[in-house]
Amino acid sequence: MNLSEKDKKNIWHPFTHQKDREDNIVIIKGEGVYLYDEQDKKYLDAISSWWVNLHGHNNPHINKKIVDQLSKIEHLLFSGFTHEPAIMLAEKLLQFLPANQSKIFYSDNGSTAVEVAIKMVLQYWNNNNKAKTIFLAFDGAYHGDTFGSMSVGARNVFNQAFDKLLFDVVHLPLPSQANIEEIKASVKLISKSNKVAGFIFEPLVQGAAGMRMYEAEYLDQIISLCNEMDILTIADEVMTGFGRTGKFLASDYLVNKPDILCLSKGLTAGYMPLGVTSCADKIFQAYVQDDKTKTFFHGHSYTANPLACAAAIAGMELMENEATWEKINLIHRMHTEFKNRISPHKKLIDVRVMGTILALELNTQEKSHYLNAAADKISDYFIERGVILRPLGNVFYVLPPYVINREELEFIYKNIIDFLNNE
Repeated sequence: MNLSEKDKKNIWHPFTHQKDREDNIVIIKGEGVYLYDEQDKKYLDAISSWWVNLHGHNNPHINKKIVDQLSKIEHLLFSGFTHEPAIMLAEKLLQFLPANQSKIFYSDNGSTAVEVAIKMVLQYWNNNNKAKTIFLAFDGAYHGDTFGSMSVGARNVFNQAFDKLLFDVVHLPLPSQANIEEIKASVKLISKSNKVAGFIFEPLVQGAAGMRMYEAEYLDQIISLCNEMDILTIADEVMTGFGRTGKFLASDYLVNKPDILCLSKGLTAGYMPLGVTSCADKIFQAYVQDDKTKTFFHGHSYTANPLACAAAIAGMELMENEATWEKINLIHRMHTEFKNRISPHKKLIDVRVMGTILALELNTQEKSHYLNAAADKISDYFIERGVILRPLGNVFYVLPPYVINREELEFIYKNIIDFLNNE
């Protein structure tokens, strides 16, 4: 039995239709933007392995930092104890985060980073003896797969089996010039109950919804109103953080900064699971009380794993490198130029670009959604040609590692054009 057969026999893969599923491609090694299978066929990882790999596979700088840390301590309980990598990473992150952020809380991944944020908000109000439990979120939102993060997400195929178990959330339309005043009027009306605890959002780009993009000025207006209405705000930067939108955070485009930020994915440059929830000091202070029942009783066995923190520090060091930002700017320029070239194509409904994100919405007989039948056709076409593009239904996107070069981007674009012309 070969590896692929053993995989099929023993492993249940995520987001994968199990009936009559094809064998998974067995990857043996990675180098830069490429992954190599058992036959040594190479695949250009054009989506950074689910948006996590910032600096290329098998990055020598990150490898060395992890190996160095491995010779010191591999893991340590994080209650009553601490360690240098966690301290250094928190210090480094806070230098890059908005000035209102004062504390770093570690967890394991994006979903748990959001779960922590939701619990922080709810207990903040509970600790202050206020019965605020309602959340606001955007239509189409995806914030993860734990129960809190599912609750604040859109009601869709991702969570329909659990719908009756999720807490109620008021969903707002994605803001635009046409509807911003109506949205603000809705927020004011809902706030009259004095029960709205928080507003959570994916700043400027909704990833799983199909890379839907919207303007910073309208989000700024909603955050400003939430501040007036005493509603805490949470920016889910799990996908948008670490340069993906052209700035370190998508929140860097905002005048009004969120009270809480959630980070993961690119945090360790794709090396290890790690999540971060940062918060403003006023939130932390609600937990600094003599009453021990006001403690934040949340934690994970692998909280602030030293190896993961070492990987994150190494990734952050590369984010401080001028060459990394030159590459981010190059990717943005080339995406924009390609968008201008390809936008008139009759097979496309829309082409969107923000920072290093390029999204193309294919015109199909079905409406645009995650289960659109075009997904398999898109994925299969590019895999055959050695390009990994995992579509979101009929929306496919390019979100490459920052080590990609001009020729590799042009190779992706050429294959996109060929696909559209042969579709």
